[in-house]
Amino acid sequence: MQNAPKLSEITPANRVNNISEYYFSKKLREIAEMNANGKQVISLGIGGPDRPPHADTIETLCRESRRDDTHVYQPYVGIPELRQAFAEWYKKWYRVTLNPKTEIQPLIGSKEGILHISLAFLNPGDGVLVPNPGYPTYCSVSRLAEADIYTYDLQEENGWMPDFEALEKMPLEKIKLMWVNYPHMPTGTCATIELFTRLVEFGKRHKIIIVNDNPYSFILNDNPLSILEIAGAKEICIEMNSLSKSHNMSGWRIGMLASNSQFIEWILRVKSNIDSGMFRPLQSAAVTALHCGKDWYDSLNRQYASRRLVAEKIMNALGCTFDSGQKGLFLWGKVPDTANSGEALADRVLYDANVFITPGFIFGSQGDRYIRISLCATEDVLEKALQRIKTLNFKENK
Repeated sequence: MQNAPKLSEITPANRVNNISEYYFSKKLREIAEMNANGKQVISLGIGGPDRPPHADTIETLCRESRRDDTHVYQPYVGIPELRQAFAEWYKKWYRVTLNPKTEIQPLIGSKEGILHISLAFLNPGDGVLVPNPGYPTYCSVSRLAEADIYTYDLQEENGWMPDFEALEKMPLEKIKLMWVNYPHMPTGTCATIELFTRLVEFGKRHKIIIVNDNPYSFILNDNPLSILEIAGAKEICIEMNSLSKSHNMSGWRIGMLASNSQFIEWILRVKSNIDSGMFRPLQSAAVTALHCGKDWYDSLNRQYASRRLVAEKIMNALGCTFDSGQKGLFLWGKVPDTANSGEALADRVLYDANVFITPGFIFGSQGDRYIRISLCATEDVLEKALQRIKTLNFKENK
């Protein structure tokens, strides 16, 4: 009988060696240890809404969960009522007409959708355009798919918009897919119809699939836009969306993607081999949420607007500069010239003031001299963080 291999002789797949643990996963463990030691850290890092969904949404979940016939496996394509509700939502708010039977795919959160899309379209060695700064999962999932990553820089002096002249100089014959994310996380830059029009034209001309990740379009924004509003966009574009931010349902894991029927069918082949349909009462509750009126979004944004004022005071106390026109759940600020980096500033705030803010470097090299503050904390908590930071006298002791 052969001896069992020693643990040291077992190695993971190469794709595991190409990624690291998610930054927030590691940092939250460190913060938990600090709290265990009595530090009482205030977290302004994660973008997870701290308020509940609409009361009617919760009531639907409770009511449907009590039924005897809602606890079985559900279809991979989602229940018809949910697809129809997503279609009506897109028509009402984004002016986009979608066929609920063939052009919408519900997801267990849009983060999973990044993986489904990548596996559906990318072969090993295919090129992927990823924004810098941008959501780290675009890179990590591309590595899991064994694709080649080509970052395109977004710069403050260019309004955090893609530089199309620079894009044209990249090896576009190798590129299969491009990730975009407007309203942009982490910078809060809003999309324009002009930008989306150029992206659609760029994708068609170079046969590059354009994927717009669009979860922030309702937050502090009176004019939600979709890339699918552009004529012919569905031929080359995919848009992901989510109820996590717009409806305070981040832990519910309900998202969707929309595109042409062929793209949807290919993505479904991947999804149906990875996960299953969502719990039916969750889907029914999502239908209720999607029928929220303008008063829901207005109420949400009044709350975030008040919090944003305190976050701006925190940025000022840190000596940071920022664009007051940002949208979304965060405030993105540039650190003063006297700071070594955004990471150094964030670490000082964490260890000296026990306040956790996100350093911009985790979103790419273009974020190195920036920090991000989450608005997912009450005004009282934000005020408490402000008072702690003021005691450090950043402006006086650079």
